[in-house]
Amino acid sequence: MGSYHRRRALLAFVVLYWAIFPFSRSLVGGFNKVRGVNLGGWLVVERWIKPSLFDEIPNGDMLDGTQVQLKSVTRKKYVSASNGGGMNVTVDRDIPSWWETFKIWRVSENKFQFRCFGGQFLTTSNEGNMILAKANIPTISETYIVERNDTRVHIKLLSGNYLQATEDNQLRTDYYGEPGWDDNGATFELVIYANNLHGEFQLANGYGQDKAKDVLMNHRNTFITAEDFSFLSEYGINTVRIPVGWWIALDPDPPAPFIGGTLAALDNAFLWAQVYNVRCIIDLHAAPGSQNGMEHSASRDGSVGWPLSPDYISQSLDAIEFLSARYADNPVLLGIELLNEPSAAAVPLDILVSYYKSGYQIVRNYSSMVYVIVCQRIGNADPMELYETNIGVKNVVLDVHYYNLFDAYFGDLNPLQNFQYLYNNRRTQLQALNSINGPLIFIGEWVNEWNVKNASQIEYQTFGSIQLEVYDAASFGWSYWTLKNDEKHWDFEWNVKSRYLALSMCALTPI
Repeated sequence: MGSYHRRRALLAFVVLYWAIFPFSRSLVGGFNKVRGVNLGGWLVVERWIKPSLFDEIPNGDMLDGTQVQLKSVTRKKYVSASNGGGMNVTVDRDIPSWWETFKIWRVSENKFQFRCFGGQFLTTSNEGNMILAKANIPTISETYIVERNDTRVHIKLLSGNYLQATEDNQLRTDYYGEPGWDDNGATFELVIYANNLHGEFQLANGYGQDKAKDVLMNHRNTFITAEDFSFLSEYGINTVRIPVGWWIALDPDPPAPFIGGTLAALDNAFLWAQVYNVRCIIDLHAAPGSQNGMEHSASRDGSVGWPLSPDYISQSLDAIEFLSARYADNPVLLGIELLNEPSAAAVPLDILVSYYKSGYQIVRNYSSMVYVIVCQRIGNADPMELYETNIGVKNVVLDVHYYNLFDAYFGDLNPLQNFQYLYNNRRTQLQALNSINGPLIFIGEWVNEWNVKNASQIEYQTFGSIQLEVYDAASFGWSYWTLKNDEKHWDFEWNVKSRYLALSMCALTPI
C-alpha cells in the first residue's frame, strides 16, 4: 500500500473509531479510575531501562546467570555434563547444546561457580581428580578461579591446580604449574551463549557491596524525584505503580547481595505523592527465588524457585505484611499488588491462588479499603482463571498486562492491523471481564511501542490514543510502563513532551 493510501486508510479508521467510541470519564468506588504510570527501574533495577548503571562492573560480561560454553583448544570438544548433570563431566561434544551450557554464579570478579542444565554444580571429586556435576549447593569446592586472555580461559581450583581436558576426553584437576596461553590441555575457548540477565541481583553482586551501595544510592536519589511527581500531576496522572523487591521488608540490612535504602526511597515517594495529589500502588515486583526467571524479578540465573519453596512464599507474605503494616493507614496508598507477572509455565495455579488468598487476608488485617491487586499469570494463561477462585470479597483488582509485543503474532502487523487488534481483541476481552461479577480490571502495564518499523509520528500518536481510549474501559484503570527509559518510546515523559502520546485527548482527572 502506498504512503498516500496508507494515510487515508489510517485517517478513515481513526475518524470512525472516535465516532463510535467517544471518550469517557468514570468512577470506581467513588474515585476517578486510575490513570497511572509505573516507576519501573527505580527500586528494582533493569539494565535495559538505564544501561549505564552496569557500565563499570569488572568482567561485566560474566554476571550471574550468564550462560557459557567451554571448548578445549586441544581436543576441539566441548565440556559436557551428560543428562544435564548428576554424572561425570566429559570433554567430548562436537556441537554444544544444553548439556554443554552452564549458568554462572558469580562469587567475585574472577571467582565463579558453574551450574548445569539440571541444576547441579560442577564440583571436584575426592578420587581420581575428576570434575563431577553432582553438587546441589555450591560451596568452596564448587568455586573456581577464571583467568581470561581475550576469549581464552584457564579454570583453576582455589587450591591452585588447573582443570584440563585429557586425551581420554575427561575433565580433571591435575594440571600443575602455569599453563600459558598456547594450545594446551588447560586452555579453553570461552563462548558466551547468552548474557541477558541484568537485574538487581546482577548489578549488586557484580559490583560487590561497597561499590554497589554507591551506585544504587545515587540511582535511587536521582532517578525519581519530587519533580517527577510534579510533572505527572501536571499531565493528569493520578497514580503511580511502584515496583519493589521482597528485600525491602528487611531494610536497611537485606541479605547479600541486595543493598538497603529502597524503604527510604519508597517513603519519599509517599511524601511526594501527598504533595502532588497522587496515589500509590505498591507492587511486589521481585519475589524470593523469582516468580518468572526474568531480570525484573531479581532472578540470579533465570531459574524460577518461588513456587517450589514454602520458605520463599512465606517470605513474600512477610513482605506483604510489612508493607501493609507500614502504609495501610497512609491516605496516599491506593493498593498493594501481591505479585508481579508469575509465570504460567512455572507457577501452578493452585499455589498462586493460595498465596493470593493469604495475601488478601493479610492486607485486610490492616485495612478494609486498600485495594488488593492480583496479577494474571504471564504466558499461556487466561486471566479468566482468576475470576473463578474467590480470592476475596471486597476491593479486589485483577492486573493484566497488554503489549503488542513479545509474541510472534505481532511481528508483521502493520499500523492498521495493530489498531484493529486493539479494538477487536483487547476491547472485547475487557468488555468480557468487566461484565463478570468479580475483580475490577487494571491494565497495570502497557506501552506506546510496537513492532512496526519506521512508523511515523502520527501513527505512533494514533496507536497511543487508541490504547488510551480502549484501556479506559478497564474498570479500575491503567498504568503506563514506564516513567523513564533509555528506550525513548517506552519513556512516558519523552512520549508526552515529544507529543507522541497525547494525554489531552483522554479525560484525566486527579483522584
